[in-house]
Amino acid sequence: MLLDIAGRELTTLEIRDALTPYLESLLEEHGRTLVNVVENFPDPPVKDKPVTQVSPPDSAVDSKKLKAVSRVSETGPAGKLRPQVLYLMELGMDLEKIKVITRRFPSFAYYSLEGKIKPVVEFLLELGVPKSDIPIILSKRPQLCGISLSENLIPTMTFLENLGVDKKQWAKVIYRFPALLTYSRQKVKTTLDFLYEMGISSENVGKILTRCPNIISYSVEDKLRPTAKYFRSLGVDIAVLLLRCPQTFGLSIEANLKPVTEFFLDKGYTVEEVGIMTSRYGALYTFSLVDNLIPKWDFFLTMDYSKSELIKFPQYFGYSLEERIKPRVAVVKESGVKLLLNQILSLSSRDFEKALKKKIEKQLTDQV
Repeated sequence: MLLDIAGRELTTLEIRDALTPYLESLLEEHGRTLVNVVENFPDPPVKDKPVTQVSPPDSAVDSKKLKAVSRVSETGPAGKLRPQVLYLMELGMDLEKIKVITRRFPSFAYYSLEGKIKPVVEFLLELGVPKSDIPIILSKRPQLCGISLSENLIPTMTFLENLGVDKKQWAKVIYRFPALLTYSRQKVKTTLDFLYEMGISSENVGKILTRCPNIISYSVEDKLRPTAKYFRSLGVDIAVLLLRCPQTFGLSIEANLKPVTEFFLDKGYTVEEVGIMTSRYGALYTFSLVDNLIPKWDFFLTMDYSKSELIKFPQYFGYSLEERIKPRVAVVKESGVKLLLNQILSLSSRDFEKALKKKIEKQLTDQV
């Protein structure tokens, strides 16, 4: 179980974003074998049957990759690797990782140190990006090093800042989604037009891009619009949902959204009530049904609250069951009083103790 410092469970999307660079590296190294393992888990993958005819590999592409990987592995007369490779290693990127990036994006091997890589790295550091984050950013989007600072990166950033992207948050935005700076203006504009169409104000567009830069990568017609249509069928205010939890629009309707909706409908909630819960807490759909929603629902049934309490406070599902919910519920039960669900979970430890003490004192006074 992964938690943040406030005792909140990380969402499926947050975990995915953290694992993506690692999985991409494994995919580059193991290819189709990794895909087979994932698709067939927990059963071992079925070995492919031999075929009589095999299409020849794209020799030109393979040759390009081999030459690029060979280039980053070469040593000079003094037995040292190329300057750009040594520089990347000083930043914390090992040689194998550099090879993985190069296999995925061969051009990376030909970027000069002084003309391409170093200027971009220094620019990122000046923005406040921690040195330890540089290898991760370059692993996610090595193309950044091939883009001109003066002609592309800086103008793109200025363009996005004019849309409201918080200048102070660039380090976090780039770490989350470095590809944002490599998209064309037209691609960005297409997403912006959709956000405006959904009722997002110019001021709030910047907030959404800052919080979830990945939204630029989603296809408007294949992803964003169908998702908006689905949530609208539940009575959800799309503008509110986009502002509060834009990450929800990166989920699959069939694999993520519908199962969660059906889960709550099966528990006796109406479509309207599910819509209210979603409007109040859009992140509801970003949690795992099996690992999060079901066990927390089962525990909720032991808490002597009506189901309407979750309509008022669906954020319940965002707190850790073992680290937050169970311990605090136990304390409240032991005290012999009853607090609202949001008082139990959302208050800091100090305020929680105050609220509990006040409730106990009131109960004693009423008894007198």
